[in-house]
Amino acid sequence: MTAAGPVDGAVGGAETGAEVVDDEAVAPPGAVAERAVVRSAEPVGAYTRLVLAAPRSAAAARPGQFAACSTGDSGMLLRRSFSISSADAATGELVLVVAAAGPGTARIAALRAGDVLPVLAPLGRPFALPPAGDGVVLVGGGYGAAPLAWLGAALRARGSAVDLVVGAGDARRLLGHDTPSTAGKADGVPWDADAPVDRVHVATEDGSAGARGRVTDLLPDLLAGPAGSAGRGGGAQHVLACGPMAMLRAVHEVASAAGATTQLATEESMACGIGVCMTCVLPVVGDDGRTRMVRACTEGPVFPGERLRWDAIGAPAPQRPAGVGARVLDDAGGAPAPASTPPPASAGGGATAPGVVGGRP
Repeated sequence: MTAAGPVDGAVGGAETGAEVVDDEAVAPPGAVAERAVVRSAEPVGAYTRLVLAAPRSAAAARPGQFAACSTGDSGMLLRRSFSISSADAATGELVLVVAAAGPGTARIAALRAGDVLPVLAPLGRPFALPPAGDGVVLVGGGYGAAPLAWLGAALRARGSAVDLVVGAGDARRLLGHDTPSTAGKADGVPWDADAPVDRVHVATEDGSAGARGRVTDLLPDLLAGPAGSAGRGGGAQHVLACGPMAMLRAVHEVASAAGATTQLATEESMACGIGVCMTCVLPVVGDDGRTRMVRACTEGPVFPGERLRWDAIGAPAPQRPAGVGARVLDDAGGAPAPASTPPPASAGGGATAPGVVGGRP
């Protein structure tokens, strides 16, 4: 990639004509390569909300999918991936929430109106909407909450009662806590029948907003009670979550204990976003009961919680920080055979062999 203009906070915007120039990116099937124009950029707590003019991407995007964006720096060849916060086919707008965690994301977060951001989107598999009318709890940690209001609107349009639970370490890192809800009247806010969720619940670890604690502290009450009564005191049958892997594991454990299904948008490092580099592989159990190392960027990022092999995710491994990535399990398809054991006569199941969800890994 080359940069024809600065994109960090020092210079940029419509007056300077600054823009990011990308290489000749080729979009994978279902995705579109677009040079999106930034319509607006505004701070949201610790994050930046970018509204992009990307009509072709916006027309195809679904909650749970993500966009891979160029940094505009020839020294940073890898794209940065962000969950799509929302998309509007009518206006052609694609919305991203960016956390400036390093030099690349900082450059993207510093874009201003009029700048150009090359994007590949939509990428990955979206959330599968539960049966119409079933009660659902949406859970987001930090900026992982970005797509949940969008998802909630799709669920409520199908007749589901929807609770939104958001959490973070502190109030500044919260996202989605101000989502309109049908319960707004009780909170002194005008009632909104078209709100994307029925109720919003907030938890922060330091107690600076909402309840002191974690999102999992709020889940049991929302999963208990008559079936389908989410938003009215409990009884949700499904939990859909997005956030750090440790949070997703805890959410899955609480939900499973209550008999609820889970879909989890995994937060793995995605160096390419299109399934080439294999940096985001996770151990996932297939329909045939076998474990395979699959690519979160293409086979995910959304997986049923019970299919993830939590015993290997975040496990220590050489040359990797604790809690990051996943190790290859000995019983995974395609795993190296132990030195003392001869390889089987028929080695089946590579990293992308069929068998995870809908006959795919």
